[in-house]
Amino acid sequence: MITSPAWKDKKYAVLGLARSGRATVEALLAAGADVLVWDDRAEARKPYNGRCAIGDPLEADLTGYAGVVVSPGVPLNTHPIKPHADSFGAPVIGDIELFAQARADLPPHRVVGITGTNGKSTTTALVHHILKEAGVPTTMGGNIGLPILEQEPLPEGGVYVLELSSYQIDLTYSLDCEVAVLLNITPDHLDRYDGDFEAYRQAKLRLFRLQNAKSRAIVSPNTSLYDEVAGIRAPDFPRNYLNTDRAGHALAEFSQWPALQGTHNMRNAEDAVVACQMLGLDVETIRPALKSFPGLPHRMERVAEISGVAFINDSKGTNTAASAPALAAFDNIHWILGGLAKEPGLGECEAELAHVKAAYTIGKAGPDFAALLEGRVPVEQCETLDRAVTAAAAKAEAGDTVLLSPACASFDQYSDFEKRGEHFRALVEGLE
Repeated sequence: MITSPAWKDKKYAVLGLARSGRATVEALLAAGADVLVWDDRAEARKPYNGRCAIGDPLEADLTGYAGVVVSPGVPLNTHPIKPHADSFGAPVIGDIELFAQARADLPPHRVVGITGTNGKSTTTALVHHILKEAGVPTTMGGNIGLPILEQEPLPEGGVYVLELSSYQIDLTYSLDCEVAVLLNITPDHLDRYDGDFEAYRQAKLRLFRLQNAKSRAIVSPNTSLYDEVAGIRAPDFPRNYLNTDRAGHALAEFSQWPALQGTHNMRNAEDAVVACQMLGLDVETIRPALKSFPGLPHRMERVAEISGVAFINDSKGTNTAASAPALAAFDNIHWILGGLAKEPGLGECEAELAHVKAAYTIGKAGPDFAALLEGRVPVEQCETLDRAVTAAAAKAEAGDTVLLSPACASFDQYSDFEKRGEHFRALVEGLE
């Protein structure tokens, strides 16, 4: 695990003992910190009996605490832990901030931080894959894979590739990424920012404000975000940005990469290539890794082809901006959509309806989506995923694509998008 002598004998509270919380507690204890832990679930607290203090930090005197470590899932805008900690002068942080604090004691390394509303996981996994294939010691963490503190430190020359949500950026104050990547920003998670899109945007842009003058930034020069990041990083930003035209030779074989289809994945790959170039890899080293990249579960994952019909699991399409690229990547689509809507309307999916042959709505947002689609494409209100898969499979013909890309969160019917995608996969396997 990753630890730091800087934590020794300091007091920390850890609120939430899910995966990242457990890893945080173990790392702090291993470093000799004085730790107070809490989770509302008694079974989650049980393993810490006799190992550290157990108690709700909301009821504790936090005077002198070096940090209150919370899960990114804790809504800072509404949860009482933030004002309570503030009253004692205790910073509210996340495990990424602890990683940032530990960096000085790790073997010399570099960090790539990747953020954006959509495409983070694919781009993070792709950068990690390219580095690994090139023989560079690397690991990935943050919003993907194992908690970063649970992982073993990399040897000298290693690269930590971190997927960073706005929540995680909100909880760090000293993470200086040698390479920071901003993919895009579209409305999402606005409940965490009191409906203020600008606050959400600024949360993403903080990643660049944390960088030093020698660190590098990647953002598409074709968007207004380029000018904003250039303003944050001026005067060095124009020099540090490696124009994506330089990636062209590696991207020429795009059609041969089975896990990276669609124009959105072209952009993800472009940014991944540029990031790896900034880390010193050349195009000839990068090119074969693009072809061998296996892709991610639940992100345009090809589950099966049955009687000429492709079944695609894009359960990670949890908002309309995330689902629109999946619609653009295929034709003759039987689109399964719905769940817990994050915004009204069809958003960016509106422009891709020409690719849709029929739609099958599920979940809480199903009736609203059906009303929006009525008269534009054939639509069935199926309510549940099993009914939608059965209906779509019955109507799809050879050459068609059955696409689960819900454009919604999963929490009305599933615990997370992974469970939704796994259910889709199981349902499709049952058709074979």
